[in-house]
Amino acid sequence: MRIVAGNYGGRSLKTLSGRAVTRPTTDKVRGAIFNMLGGFFDGGRVLDLYAGSGALGIEAVSRGADFAVLVDKDRGAQGVIQENLTMTREMEKFQLMKLPADKALNQLTEPFALVFLDPPYAKEQIVAVILQLTEKKMLSAGGKIICETAKEVDLPEKIGHLALQKEKIYGITKVTIYG
Repeated sequence: MRIVAGNYGGRSLKTLSGRAVTRPTTDKVRGAIFNMLGGFFDGGRVLDLYAGSGALGIEAVSRGADFAVLVDKDRGAQGVIQENLTMTREMEKFQLMKLPADKALNQLTEPFALVFLDPPYAKEQIVAVILQLTEKKMLSAGGKIICETAKEVDLPEKIGHLALQKEKIYGITKVTIYG
């Protein structure tokens, strides 16, 4: 696995062996997600709530986001994320929160331009997390929430005041964007 584009483009990323706890977003799907979002960014804060390897948050900063908060409760994933952040040589652009997603959401207060959600038990958690994000006003004006699920998962057209904007299937993965 590697960073697809931007300042860190081509750099290798570590992943957890065995994929028992995390399912890393493939380079192809990650590239497609960022193409759906416009490719590159002019600043903004990013939240990768179930970070796994940290690839989505790191890719966003590589493509111009100012800062990324990466959240994961698994110790193995935390170690992999830390190694991947070290690879960037720009640790000041990242925060690793070693907490479950719900506890991290309770601590976070600043809004985000992009939020990446790839939780286990996708549908139920995604709807609940999006509702919590909107209630806490944690999405910047024009912000987007990007959900990665198995292709069989059907998410609602609307969650709170957010509407489904784009949805595409890549192999066994479905990417859904709300805004």
